[in-house]
Amino acid sequence: MEPLFTPEQLAEIHAFHQPYYIRAAVEPFFRLGLLLLLLGVLVQPFYRLATAAAAGLERRLGFLRTAPVSRAFFRAMDRLWGEPGWGAAVLFALFTDLFVTLVYLPVDVWFSYTLEHRHGMSTQTPGTFAWDLLKAHLVAAFAIATLVIGLFGLARRLKRWWLVLGVPVALLLLVSAALDPYRGRLFFDQKPLPDGPLRTRITELMERADIAFADVMVEETSVASRRLQAYFAGQGPTRTIVLNDVILRELKEDEVLAAVAHEAGHVLETKWPARIASSLALVALLYALDRLLRLSASRGWFGTTRFADIRNLPLLSLLFFTVMVVGKPVAGAFSREREREADRYALQLTGDVDAFRRMLVKAARVNKMDPEPPRWVVLKGMSHPPIGERIASLPPP
Repeated sequence: MEPLFTPEQLAEIHAFHQPYYIRAAVEPFFRLGLLLLLLGVLVQPFYRLATAAAAGLERRLGFLRTAPVSRAFFRAMDRLWGEPGWGAAVLFALFTDLFVTLVYLPVDVWFSYTLEHRHGMSTQTPGTFAWDLLKAHLVAAFAIATLVIGLFGLARRLKRWWLVLGVPVALLLLVSAALDPYRGRLFFDQKPLPDGPLRTRITELMERADIAFADVMVEETSVASRRLQAYFAGQGPTRTIVLNDVILRELKEDEVLAAVAHEAGHVLETKWPARIASSLALVALLYALDRLLRLSASRGWFGTTRFADIRNLPLLSLLFFTVMVVGKPVAGAFSREREREADRYALQLTGDVDAFRRMLVKAARVNKMDPEPPRWVVLKGMSHPPIGERIASLPPP
C-alpha cells in the first residue's frame, strides 16, 4: 500500500496540528485561571455593573411592563423568578460570558480563521466568518439566559428544584436528537440529494442495514471549509443522512457508500444505556449544584445574601469545568471504541475493504488528519482513533 502521506504533506500536517496540540496542553490551565479570576476578583464588579445596568433599563423601558403585548412576558418572568431582580441576574450572566468571549476572541479568530486559511482548510471570507461567530455567540447567550432563569429561578422557589428540573430535562435529552437535523441548518444550507445512482445505492444500502430514514441531504459546507463530512442527524421520523458537498466532490460513489455505512454503524449502536446513564448523571450533577449553592449561601461566598444567588454562576462554571476535565478522557475512550465498531460494521455491510480504505485515505488527505498524534492528545479525549491506526487495522482487500 502506498504511504498515506508524502514527507512534504506530513510536514504540512504537523505544522497545521502543532498549534492545536499546544492549545490542548495549555487551555485547561488557562481556563482554570480565568474562572479563578472571575471568582476571586470580578464577581462583585460585574454584579454591581449588572445591577446598575438593569436599573437603567428599568427607568428607560419600564413602560414595557404595562404595554399590552409585553406585559404578559414580564409577569411570567417575575413569577418564575419569585421576586424582582431577574434582569440583573441575566445581565450578570451575559457580562461574565462576554468577558470570557472577549478574552478568548483573539485566540479563537487565530485558530478558526487565520490558521485554517494559512493551511488551506477554510474558504470563509472575513464577513462570513464574523457572521457565523456572531450567530454562535447569540445562540450561546440565549442558552445562558434560559439557564439562568430556569435553573436559578426554580432553585429560588422550590426546595427540590434539582429534581423538578432534572427529570424533565433528562427525559428531553433522551429524545433531543430528533431536533439535530434542524440545528445544523442554522449555519449551512441543505438540499435533497438529487435522484440518481448514488441516492439509489444509499437507499439499497440502508435497506440491507434495516435503517429507516427520511431523506438524504447535501449540506453546503464548502462556503466555509474544505473538509469532507458525512453523518446521520435526528432519530425516528426525523432521521436524515447528511453528506456535505465536499464529500460528493472528493469521493467516488463506492467511497461515499463506505462513509455512509460507517455512520450507519453508529445508528445501530445500543444508545439507551448511555442515554439513561447521561440522564441520571445530569440529575446527580444538579443535586451537586444544589449542595454547592446551599454551602455558598451559608458561608456568604462572593457577597451572596441568599440561596441561589446569581453571583454563584462562575462557581457553577468551575464545577462544570472540573466534571468535563475528569470525564472527557473516559468519554473519549468509549467514543474511540464505538468508532472502531462502526468501522467493523461498515466492512460487514459493504464487503468492500478496498473502497473503505480509499475513503479513509482520501478523508485523511483532504482533512489533513495527523496519522500519529501524540499519545497524550489521544488519551486526553480524542473522539476517533488516529487515522493511521484505523487504516492499519483494516483486513487485506
